[in-house]
Amino acid sequence: MNITQKKVGGIVAENFRTAKVFTEYGIDFCCKGGISLEAACEKNGVSMEDILKDLEQAVQTPEDVTYTDFGFSQLIDHIVNTHHKYVEDTVPALKAYLQKLSMVHGSRHPELHEIKDLFMESADALTIHMKKEEFVLFPYIKAMEEARNNHFSLSEPHFGHIDNPIHMMEDEHDAEGERFRRISELSDGYTPPSDGCQTYRVAFAMLREFEEDLHTHIHLENNILFPKATKLFNQMNA
Repeated sequence: MNITQKKVGGIVAENFRTAKVFTEYGIDFCCKGGISLEAACEKNGVSMEDILKDLEQAVQTPEDVTYTDFGFSQLIDHIVNTHHKYVEDTVPALKAYLQKLSMVHGSRHPELHEIKDLFMESADALTIHMKKEEFVLFPYIKAMEEARNNHFSLSEPHFGHIDNPIHMMEDEHDAEGERFRRISELSDGYTPPSDGCQTYRVAFAMLREFEEDLHTHIHLENNILFPKATKLFNQMNA
């Protein structure tokens, strides 16, 4: 298949080093990764020639980790121990910084109030979202893997087809992607103003890092874990 017709999420799934290229060009490879490279370039006003050159350069360097080769349990443990833990560890400090910035600088920079509110909403929603994954969806996927490896059957889950919780998780991923796109717009791409204090600079740098981690987190689920889990579920219930 011509790479221009490949889905953006699929390109990143094949080689995660391409994620940096898409990020630099402002192309969403996680929540909106289901469109072709050609469509993504057209939507974002990106030169196909330029991005193909950068993608080719990116894939010439071998990946440190190939997530598509991970087993279900290995990938889930990586997501929980790396990305879920990052959210849990980072949220309290970011909440405190944004609350302080809103109080101290909000009169001169009123956009800080909306940034703070959006992040608070995102942090609370992500906390609930991750627990649903950790206590419902992820254990079932691990159980499917164990059943396949040990040749026994599973009873039907209470949620019916696995597409039901997966679609719910994907919808919630989309909501957080939209929230952070708005935060990025309000903060001018996480650029602190000239009168911004050290806390201002640190908070915006943390917000940028938080969004980058969220993109990776969502990509691993939407483009690698969920499609593989759906395929296994269908095989076991054929």
